Amino acid sequence: MASSTIASPSASFIPTKKELGRSAFSPASSPFSVPKCRKSISKKIVSVMAPQQSERKPAATGSVKTAMTMTEKILARASEKTHLSPGENVWVDVDILMTHDVCGPGSIGIFKKEFGQNAKVWDREKIVIIPDHYIFTNDERANRNVDILRDFCAEQNIKYFYDIQDRGNFKANPDYKGVCHIALAQEGHCRPGEVLLGTDSHTCTAGAFGQFATGIGNTDAGFVMGAGKLLLKVPPTLRFVMDGEMPDYILAKDLILQIIGEISVAGATYKSMEFVGSTVESLNMEERMTLCNMVVEAGGKNGVVPADSTTFKYLEDKTSLPYEPVYSDQQARFLSEYRFDISKLEPIVAKPHSPDNRALARECKDVKIDRVYIGSCTGGKTEDFMAAAKLFVASGYKKVKVPTFLVPATQKVWMDVYSLPVPGSGGKTCSQIFEEVGCDTPASPSCGACLGGPKDTYARMNEPKASGFEFSI
Repeated sequence: MASSTIASPSASFIPTKKELGRSAFSPASSPFSVPKCRKSISKKIVSVMAPQQSERKPAATGSVKTAMTMTEKILARASEKTHLSPGENVWVDVDILMTHDVCGPGSIGIFKKEFGQNAKVWDREKIVIIPDHYIFTNDERANRNVDILRDFCAEQNIKYFYDIQDRGNFKANPDYKGVCHIALAQEGHCRPGEVLLGTDSHTCTAGAFGQFATGIGNTDAGFVMGAGKLLLKVPPTLRFVMDGEMPDYILAKDLILQIIGEISVAGATYKSMEFVGSTVESLNMEERMTLCNMVVEAGGKNGVVPADSTTFKYLEDKTSLPYEPVYSDQQARFLSEYRFDISKLEPIVAKPHSPDNRALARECKDVKIDRVYIGSCTGGKTEDFMAAAKLFVASGYKKVKVPTFLVPATQKVWMDVYSLPVPGSGGKTCSQIFEEVGCDTPASPSCGACLGGPKDTYARMNEPKASGFEFSI
């Protein structure tokens, strides 16, 4: 695969200052050198570096005593603590609470039940409500969910409600955005150093901005609506160091599928996954969002990428609110560390029926498929459609052989699909290329068939098909 190991998971080490070097998380980072294990048990070469673990030794200096990871620092600041360690339970002030049409009505019901029918939310400007899941459907119950959100936002004077009233033409709704996780970023609700909670498992996407972001249930969300805080347990951190130049045919989806294939779908259960290294630094924000989006598929509590010039540039025209990024200390202790040489990585798929059922794409070349779906929060961003269009250009515009569904994540992505020229295509847009090769017309922005939904949901599979694969796009 992409990297190797000669270290035993049980071997302990004590890093020296020289071995640690400068932290890769500091604003002025330089190459990070990995401390070597004192003892090597196995010399068998496998596909990824085995986790390096160290015992937590008594601190010798004040700086060592207070050393923290990014996630620990963010939660410490949000709980007004000077220091936090994994396993501690703390009340954390929330910067942003997001909910959508599936979980929003339930969260609102709990808020009213526990705080009172006439209660007011803790901060109308810190609650973001985004209809996105079951939107373009004639299902009355799904439509009623959006009505409940609309009534609540009017009652509470919620500032950020991205409403849709004309379901027949999404473009007639200037406030409507689409998939919540992408809209949160595009509308400037993701900021380094903050705490963002949402009633959706893929809320961890926002960790790409160097913030703590995780999914919560309706009960917790109802409480946050009234109190503005939540009791959280500080997770330990797994550190993933990815170096090497990414081949043109590799995307961030390949990186995270490689990681999940190594550690399994339970390998990061209630742990923070921190992504660093030259490869991560080279990724644009959309690719970083893909990386963090799927940490929940490994059981992760949150994923996080250190904020840098790429982050700050993206945010320039997105938010005017001040923010303060944090970075892991040089002496911070990580539960485990993994290293990857991405220059050697090949395109990867996740075979049924689990995201950790990893295989190389070339190993599946004889597998027949019934349909292709490009969309949702992981694969419906502008960069994802660009990648697909480039593949068609490279193939000489070969026609698709199975139904190929396209669901842009947001209105902005939809506009990009129809307006941005694809490199190497002679000025053609993604939409023109997709039409030429026989793909379906790009659908209205939403979660589409990702969560299933009512039977009239676009691209929903209403009859048995061959099991699908999870590709890079």
